Amino acid sequence: MYLPRFGVEEWLNAHENDALYDIAGVSISSLTLGELLKLAGKAPEDFYNELAEKTLDYGWIEGSPDFKRAVSELYRDIPEQQILQTNGATGANLLVMYALISSGDHVISHYPSYQQLYDIPKSLGAEVDLWEISEEEDWLPNLDKLRQLVGPTTKMICINNANNPTGAVMDEAYLRELVEIAKSCDAYILADEIYHTFDGRTIPAIADLYEKGISVNSLSKTYSLPGIRVGWVASNPQVTQLLKDYRDYTLICAGVFDDMVATLALQHREQILSRNSEIVTNNLGILDTWIANEPKASFVKPAFVSTSFVKLDIAEPIEDFCLELLNDYGVLVVPGNRFDFEGYVRIGYCCQEEVLREGLDRLSQKLHESS
Repeated sequence: MYLPRFGVEEWLNAHENDALYDIAGVSISSLTLGELLKLAGKAPEDFYNELAEKTLDYGWIEGSPDFKRAVSELYRDIPEQQILQTNGATGANLLVMYALISSGDHVISHYPSYQQLYDIPKSLGAEVDLWEISEEEDWLPNLDKLRQLVGPTTKMICINNANNPTGAVMDEAYLRELVEIAKSCDAYILADEIYHTFDGRTIPAIADLYEKGISVNSLSKTYSLPGIRVGWVASNPQVTQLLKDYRDYTLICAGVFDDMVATLALQHREQILSRNSEIVTNNLGILDTWIANEPKASFVKPAFVSTSFVKLDIAEPIEDFCLELLNDYGVLVVPGNRFDFEGYVRIGYCCQEEVLREGLDRLSQKLHESS
């Protein structure tokens, strides 16, 4: 089993602690525990007293009943028995592919997207075709191209909706057409759905649209709690049972404290989503205005999700530019070559407003220093 370096994570691991202005990360401004308790209307002393009485054993192996109930409420038709807690969405994606993909299987993966979705199937011996996106098509992969890629041996189609890094969203009409293509070859659809769109649209989960749809999500991006490392898988009963068996080899449990915090957040998700909607709307407006006034930058505006992919008018290799931006100006972005796109950067614009404004201002200084 061979896995290449994880391009984005390698970059962030090496550089995020050196940044004065981190506009690379794509979580929505992370909450402190105190901020979460305030949003939930829970007195800190009540929370800590409850925590003090918790036995720190393995807890609920698949996630507590309250956690699973809260997650199931996010779906139209997925009961809590079909929810499995995981170690983040990263653990969920690994679990699904570990359980379902074997050597010789054919997998089609949305590309570029989260690197797990194509490199893990390859590492398991699958034949992987890349379903590529382009800026000319607003970063949405072409469904006619998918029809050409699928075949009788296609086992799984992997998508990232909304897409990382571009912020493009497959809406319900698009997803229903995708499902019909998957049905034509009886393929699973694995959808990494950790990016929520705040533009008022309801984008259905793939598990609600398709019997062989598998939805992966977590608390890390939409709910501003990457530090607790809690995610989940929602799928049909047969897949759920299989994942339970494989899960014993990969996780056992997510942890009593993490489950407690995750459950509290999901039970008060409307308060978190309201807070985060304001951040996304406000900060995307700032980024959009910057783009309009910066002649050396352009983008396909993302769909009110926390990631954007910005094209820069520069001559030098993008990674060299980004290293100079960090070293000389203290600003961290993700170079587009980490997604195999030269000349672009991923900007996570849902950080604190002052960090975003200063980061973009310094990016402009660097762009014009290079001209």
